[in-house]
Amino acid sequence: MAVILHETTIGEAADRLSRELPGHRVEVLQGRLTVTPPADGSHALALSWPIEEFGKDARAAGLRFVQTIGLWLPTGPEDYAIPDLSLVDADFRDAHVQKNCYAPHVFRMVLEVTSSNWADDLGPKVDCYAQAGVPVYSVADRRHDEVLLYTDPRNGVYRKRETYKRGMPVPLPESIGVSLELPVDRLLNGDD
Repeated sequence: MAVILHETTIGEAADRLSRELPGHRVEVLQGRLTVTPPADGSHALALSWPIEEFGKDARAAGLRFVQTIGLWLPTGPEDYAIPDLSLVDADFRDAHVQKNCYAPHVFRMVLEVTSSNWADDLGPKVDCYAQAGVPVYSVADRRHDEVLLYTDPRNGVYRKRETYKRGMPVPLPESIGVSLELPVDRLLNGDD
């Protein structure tokens, strides 16, 4: 009897895990499979209020806030991330690549709120989003109690990194297409 072995690709493994672990976020970052459990309530609130507060201004500027849609990455043949919150061009659906992922050029800003996968948000995702050319990457780093802002990606690297502490606002560059200032405390706590 012959046995046929099938080597599973990382993309196939990611698809299988997505089906087997509902509610978990499965991503492929720099050729590495990552799985994150569902977020807590503060994490969810940290993502809801920017939409509520700035959603109308974003829409008027031809942009949309969207949660957990895929960003196809140039860092590997099957690499993709699923950012917590993204500010995208209103016509982002025209840039669909595959697996519910969209081309990087429609992303104006990505916001991640750290949870159990904090090391991915502060390491590989910085590199991946810079290589994808995402103009602004902001991380609400709940582990270190600060917000990081990465801007000006060139040649696959963010040229500017700023750190904001509690009590400070995070002014986002107007180059994203809408004027936004995010309070650090609300990003870290999820609410007032």
